[in-house]
Amino acid sequence: MWRSFGFVLIVLPLAIILIALAVANRAPVDLVLDPFAGRFVIEVPLFLLIFGSLAFGLLIGGFATWLSQGKWRKTARNRRREAYDLRRQADRLERELESREANPHQARLTAE
Repeated sequence: MWRSFGFVLIVLPLAIILIALAVANRAPVDLVLDPFAGRFVIEVPLFLLIFGSLAFGLLIGGFATWLSQGKWRKTARNRRREAYDLRRQADRLERELESREANPHQARLTAE
């Protein structure tokens, strides 16, 4: 229920504003790719520049966030591996304990 409420409250008005922005800024503008000589000029609608800039910013921000969280992903990987090893060792010790209870004259339990 809260997701649909959040969608209606945030995403829907934002979509309406972006559509109005695109419709209002359909006029072509010159995008100069060579600031010194001015030879490379592309004519594109202004809304494409705005949306392209937003998309590029989202990509760069997402990539920067992904890079900055690398140490946390590494820590999670190491802890997951450690938990797996400890689970495996606990299962092995339980099996040894069960077999020792079944046969009391067996050697003592050893940890890895």
